[in-house]
Amino acid sequence: MSTMSLEREIAFNLNDVARLLKTCADQRARELGMTRAQWAVLARVERAEGLKQCELAETLDLQPITLTRLIDRLCDSGLIERRSDPEDRRAKRLYLTPAARPVLDGLTRLGQDVMAAVLAGIEPAALEQLLAHLLILKTNLRSAIANRANETAREKRYG
Repeated sequence: MSTMSLEREIAFNLNDVARLLKTCADQRARELGMTRAQWAVLARVERAEGLKQCELAETLDLQPITLTRLIDRLCDSGLIERRSDPEDRRAKRLYLTPAARPVLDGLTRLGQDVMAAVLAGIEPAALEQLLAHLLILKTNLRSAIANRANETAREKRYG
């Protein structure tokens, strides 16, 4: 297989795996009356409580209005609370409520089940290597995005 077709197959398969993983997560989240998007919000807030809504929107690659609606639903469900930022009265910081813990525990179990199915048949050493390679891909993509943004900014400045 030529390098070009190998690269193309990798790109197609990465996209397919991501899409299928999202579909599977959507199906499983419904078992707990959640959406994958709500799951993602809860998981990110768990990782970094006190995050500002704008920071979370950027992390999840969501439009602020979309995230606001998700957070509104999670607040109405009693899973997340907004607190004023002591340094910026316009900003709100996000925190989990005690009621979120059992929901997150259930989502964690679902996530473990999903990943057990996804990774079935792959040896632990291969999984470690896969993770290392995925982290390299992520770093390379971030660099490419930053470089392109810098080039675009220079082009705008210097026409």
